[in-house]
Amino acid sequence: MQYQRVNVSGLSIFFRTAGNPNQPVLLLLHGFPTASHYFRNLMPLLERDFYCIAPDMVGFGQTEAPSRENFSYTFDHETEMMAAFLEELGIDCYYLYVFDYGAPVGFRLAMEKPEQVLGIISQNGNVYEEGLGAKWQDRRTYWENPTNEGRRTFAAAYAKDTIEKQYLGGEKEGAVGPDGYLLDIYYSQVLPDYAEKQNDLILDYRTNVAKYPAFQQYLRKQQPKLLAIWGKNDPSFIWQGAVAFLKDVPEARIVPLDAGHFALESHANVIAQQIRKTFIG
Repeated sequence: MQYQRVNVSGLSIFFRTAGNPNQPVLLLLHGFPTASHYFRNLMPLLERDFYCIAPDMVGFGQTEAPSRENFSYTFDHETEMMAAFLEELGIDCYYLYVFDYGAPVGFRLAMEKPEQVLGIISQNGNVYEEGLGAKWQDRRTYWENPTNEGRRTFAAAYAKDTIEKQYLGGEKEGAVGPDGYLLDIYYSQVLPDYAEKQNDLILDYRTNVAKYPAFQQYLRKQQPKLLAIWGKNDPSFIWQGAVAFLKDVPEARIVPLDAGHFALESHANVIAQQIRKTFIG
């Protein structure tokens, strides 16, 4: 594993890599509340077949996180930064691994330049209404009436116990170590104005749901090679979201895992095997 930084649009973007740069690129996009360290166990398992690149998005992990006055924390802006990141590294052809927040960013990238995407791995990366779990009803209510009081209710999403439960929920006892969630808890406590930046993204998530039909149209038109591999015990992005891919990409491979939202924490080996089976043969 290598750890690097690159200047993108005036910001220092942190990213980790594994593998030979002569191999096909696998771009790994993390979700909330984690960062590129989410892929720490997967990347060494794939480095023989891919050049793995995992950046920290703006406001996450080790990437520079400017103030809200100087950076708009929206998914469109995060996508612009990732597009500029790829351009800065000279990457114009890649496989795409999306998880959680990484899905709306990754699918925006794919829609903008479909010719660059060789295939997609969606691990609990939802783009369907039927994949939204019960908790999203509260968020829809907030989106329709985004009051300051409503905004404050999401403070619990950044609490230590909430983050830990997100990792352990839906997993067998002892299957998930503390490394990932403790690092996420650390970032939630030390990154400047973390909660307000994340609240901006929670509000802006409504734009992702509004784009679901466009993401689905991309899938129907382009028919990318697609693996939807899903922690089926995830209460946030539920199993029906994985099955829904078959509506638009009938040849997609749909693989359930006895895991929760952060399935890589317990199933990195299985996920690596399925990726190689789907894209390497």
